[in-house]
Amino acid sequence: VARKHFRNTRSLGAGEMWLFHTAGGNGLKLTDRRNWEQNATEPIVSKDGRYVYFTEDISPGGGFQYNRDAHGQVYVVQRFDRQTGNRTTEIGGAGSALRPQLSPDGKTMAFVRRVGLKSVLWTRDLESGREQPLWDGLDHDQQEAWAIYGTYPGYHWTPDGKSILIWAKGNINSVDVASGRATNIPFTAHIHQTITDAVRYTQQVAPDSFDVKMLRWVAVSPDQKRVVYTSLGKMWLKELPNGKPHRVTNDSENDELFPSWSSDGRTLAYATWNDDALGAIRTVGADGQRSRKITSKPGHYVEPRFSDNGQQIVFRRTGSDGLRSQLYNRDRGIYMVAAGGGEPKLVTEDGSAPRFNKAGDRIYVFGSEAQKAALVSTNLTGGDRRVHLISENATEFVPSPDEKFVAWVERFNAYIAPLPMTGKPIDVSTSVADFPAKRISRDAGNYLHWSPDSRRVYWALGPDLYHRDVSATFAFETTDTTTLVKDPESKGIPIGFKAAADKPTGRIALTGATVISMKGDEVIPNATILIDRNRITYVGPGANAQIPADAKRIEVTGKYIIPGFVDAHAHIGTGSDGIAPHVNHRFLASVAFGTTTMHDPSNETSMVFSTSETARANGWIAPRLFSTGTILYGGEGNFKAITTSFDDAIAHLRRMKAVGAFSVKSYNQPRRDARQQIIEAARQLQMEVVPEGGSTFSVNTTMFLDGHTTLEHNLPVAPLYEDMLRLISESKTAYTPTFIVLYGGMSGENYWYQNTNVWENEKLQAFNPRGQLDARSRRRPMAANDDYFFVTVSQSAKKLLDRGVTVSTGAHGQIDGIGEHWETWMMQMGGMSNLEALRAATLNGARGVGLDHDVGSLEVGKLADLLVLDANPLTDIKNTNTIRYVMLNGRVYDATTLAQMGNHPAPAPKQTWRQ
Repeated sequence: VARKHFRNTRSLGAGEMWLFHTAGGNGLKLTDRRNWEQNATEPIVSKDGRYVYFTEDISPGGGFQYNRDAHGQVYVVQRFDRQTGNRTTEIGGAGSALRPQLSPDGKTMAFVRRVGLKSVLWTRDLESGREQPLWDGLDHDQQEAWAIYGTYPGYHWTPDGKSILIWAKGNINSVDVASGRATNIPFTAHIHQTITDAVRYTQQVAPDSFDVKMLRWVAVSPDQKRVVYTSLGKMWLKELPNGKPHRVTNDSENDELFPSWSSDGRTLAYATWNDDALGAIRTVGADGQRSRKITSKPGHYVEPRFSDNGQQIVFRRTGSDGLRSQLYNRDRGIYMVAAGGGEPKLVTEDGSAPRFNKAGDRIYVFGSEAQKAALVSTNLTGGDRRVHLISENATEFVPSPDEKFVAWVERFNAYIAPLPMTGKPIDVSTSVADFPAKRISRDAGNYLHWSPDSRRVYWALGPDLYHRDVSATFAFETTDTTTLVKDPESKGIPIGFKAAADKPTGRIALTGATVISMKGDEVIPNATILIDRNRITYVGPGANAQIPADAKRIEVTGKYIIPGFVDAHAHIGTGSDGIAPHVNHRFLASVAFGTTTMHDPSNETSMVFSTSETARANGWIAPRLFSTGTILYGGEGNFKAITTSFDDAIAHLRRMKAVGAFSVKSYNQPRRDARQQIIEAARQLQMEVVPEGGSTFSVNTTMFLDGHTTLEHNLPVAPLYEDMLRLISESKTAYTPTFIVLYGGMSGENYWYQNTNVWENEKLQAFNPRGQLDARSRRRPMAANDDYFFVTVSQSAKKLLDRGVTVSTGAHGQIDGIGEHWETWMMQMGGMSNLEALRAATLNGARGVGLDHDVGSLEVGKLADLLVLDANPLTDIKNTNTIRYVMLNGRVYDATTLAQMGNHPAPAPKQTWRQ
């Protein structure tokens, strides 16, 4: 279908089955899609045109991980009667039925079924129902993948109905229907493909100082001469336009979050957070004086805001997210309290981002109505609820002080429009043609707020402050139309600052160990490693080392030293509701088990980049954390990254680079040209693109052709044959298969639950809440070990490695700490040598995203991130889990407790979840 007809329309749900007439008109939906994993595919029409046959996933929870129903089936072949509209199951049974194909006479149906571990070609006589297996030489089918484009490659009967031509084992085969004998059909195809160079640049890892980019809750003062924001966990104030940012308070104990101004500009309201004391609502003068605690009970507080007369403060009380303390976790909702302190009163349990209306007798909240985002208001006791605005994709609504206009964020960009108070909900979606909405931000807009006179709206993107006057936007608001500005704002005022990165003082010498450096195949017995502050100054034979007299010596004779692990696909929790705990048990578990660098290819933008910056500046015990932030999503939703042109693509990458990203995740972008535009934008901005194909082999193939930096998650098809092996190896795209979660078969994570008593691991217990650990590991699945498909996928990864592909480990955040070891061990189970598996867990992960100049191997000049092991991982790969010490950024930790040793001894971190 011509793209022009569909470019700006909403897509049908992935995996839905529709019937359309070629002459046009409305389509007929043949399936009732129950959740995102279940799908229908592979339609065929009977000879007389009456019936439509198709494959449908009927399993509980979808066939994504082969969740068989009570009859052992995931997929069945359905029959839809076009005369009656009835739908019935034509073929089912244990092992499923999929990829139907009718014989030329319409009397026999071929299909594929899983028998044991084999995918088998079957036939069924449609009149009698007699079924028989025909040939068991097929490759692994895709019923355990999200197979919206098919569960097995298409095949066909010969015109005489005597043979079936089908792909298997990398060949085309003719299967005789009478005997089941398969004959290979030799063929040669001359293919010309253009492979674009993979986009990959050297990225900064640990400069001595860095630009702080993720400024949060940016708010311009009522006199428009100052701006306040939170960065590195503290409030900062800057005189506009050229003042130097400075701290508002000297509080060293609490994080200072969600600052907002009183209407006279003299006072700031804000929320605090402390891992032990929890949070509070406080006020302080803009000069840092007159600090006052407003709430008396500890809790999880966010989003305070003054009334216009300064007498009241409204705020939201939230709860724990599993990272913060579970204490004071109840009574969530919107509250109001006197600005001088007192007992808070509940307004409503619903909504977020509360603010008073102009008269001070109602409270606006960002809420929902009929599954759409909404601007809602109630009276001061939560009654008389009114819905003013709705939008399918808005993520923030901010009425102007005079309530004549509204600003909102929709799919990352900022818009303004008149605010119609009609007594009924008004849809302000930007797709509503009759509504006078104007886009005011070129790339993105966050933290919208108005000037007191309602004539100007402000917003921020990273370290820059932007504004747009109403008179520059709407002709009906100005008598001088020459002041109108057609284009969205693209130039802001820089309001950020530089911060020093934490690093230790002094020198350390590690002596006597065997060093497995990852510099080629180098193994150095009886070695010495010298570290000055946080960088390696010598690594080599101990006999040649000149150890400075002031170096702290740590004797590690008989031990083995390897680089710290680089988890190239690490989804890690950093916090929620704007609050990040300083002691994050997920970070601790990762470090204790040896992961010193993480690349997270999907996280909430403001949380992950603010956490990364704060950890870097304050020396938190946490891996070096890099991320794509929020994915560039191609599906429907309020975070869809619409990409219909190169201008769209480069705008998406500019907004992500502005807040600290050097990589983006192109995820389920349905059009290849959109994915190519994202790559070209990355090339111009010197960024990386780490895509996910969503278990779609055809999309994966174009990702290798088009120059993506990596491919995240495994190719669902395995084994791979010469055509794909050659294509991937020549593409220079790196590969992070994440066996721990798997497309095409049961996840590797379940293999380790099945074969080891994970819940008994005392070290895991020390850094993970027992309830979370038990829930994942005690009630474990059971399957035959040879039914785990990750081994076959790993064998293909080994073939790619042998051809020069950078294959790296990624533990997906499934179980913090031990997951990276499992992923490394699964590399070895597919045929990699122990050294190759170690390289996948260290240098290759760094190399894939351009960090290998600083991490991933033990070489002079690189960062001092390393692991001291009690046993040799070259003789037994599972010895990676015998970590005695972890060195991260030149600091030495006892891997059992994370108490710091070396030049800066410190006790083990206190984990508040143990309360």
